[in-house]
Amino acid sequence: MARKRIDTVLVVKVDADNSRRVPDRLVVEEPLSIQLDGHLVATTMRTPGHDYELAVGFCFSDGLLHGSPVTGVRYCANGSAVDSEFNVVTVETGGRAPVPTPRLGNTSSSCGLCGSQALDELVERISPLDTTKIPSFSVAAVLSLPDVVRSEQDLFDDTGAVHAAAAIDPDGRALIVREDVGRHNAVDKVVGRLLLDGQLPANELALFVSGRASFEMVQKAWAAGFGTVVSVSAPTALAVQTAKRAGITLYGFVRDRQAVRYSPG
Repeated sequence: MARKRIDTVLVVKVDADNSRRVPDRLVVEEPLSIQLDGHLVATTMRTPGHDYELAVGFCFSDGLLHGSPVTGVRYCANGSAVDSEFNVVTVETGGRAPVPTPRLGNTSSSCGLCGSQALDELVERISPLDTTKIPSFSVAAVLSLPDVVRSEQDLFDDTGAVHAAAAIDPDGRALIVREDVGRHNAVDKVVGRLLLDGQLPANELALFVSGRASFEMVQKAWAAGFGTVVSVSAPTALAVQTAKRAGITLYGFVRDRQAVRYSPG
C-alpha cells in the first residue's frame, strides 16, 4: 500500500517587504514499531514507505537475525494492519532468530545506537572485511556521487527535509537510493533491500550517505559488507577508527569535487 509521504499546509512566507500565505509541502514523519517474530525490537520515527526494507535492514544491521534467513515480512504481528495504521512491521524467521532485547524508549529519526554499543563489542560480532574482494573506486567516481544521488532525491526536492542513502556500483552508478527523515533509516532501507534481494554481503558496492559518517553509519556498512563508505559531511573519530578496524575505505567531505580519505590513511 502506498503511504502518504508528503503533507501540504498553508504557511506565511515573509521577506523584508511583505508577507503572504502560500502552500508548503512537508515530509511526513510517523512512528514505526519493528518486531522480530512478534517480539518488539524498537520504535523509530521514519518517513512512511519501504517499511519492510527498513525493518529487515534494522534487524540485520543490529545483528538480531544471527544468520537466520528472513522467511517473511508483514504489517502488524496481530490483528489488522489498518488498525495499527500500517505503523507496525514484523520480520519473521520462523522463530530461528533469538528473542531480541528491545531498546528502551523510542529511537529518534536522527539517532541510532547513540553510543550504546562499543567498538570492541562490534568486533566480536563482525569479522574484518576481506580487502581482496573490495574493488577500488576511482577518485572520479567518488567525486561524482553527490550529483549522481542528488538527481534521484525526489522527496528532498519536494520538502528539503530528508536524508538519502544509496548503494553504488564500482562504475559510480546508483543501484538503490532511499530517502528518509532519519539518515539511519535511509541506510537500513538500502541494506534491507539488498538482503531481500540476496545481494549481501555488498563487498563490491559503496554506501553513500548524505549526512555525517557517524559510528553507527559505518557499523551498518560493515555489517552489510560494504567495502567503501562515502559521506558528504565529516566522520567522527570513532567512525574512522571503526572503518580502519573493518577494512572499509572511508571518504568524508565529498562535495564541490573534493574529498578527504580517512581510511586507509
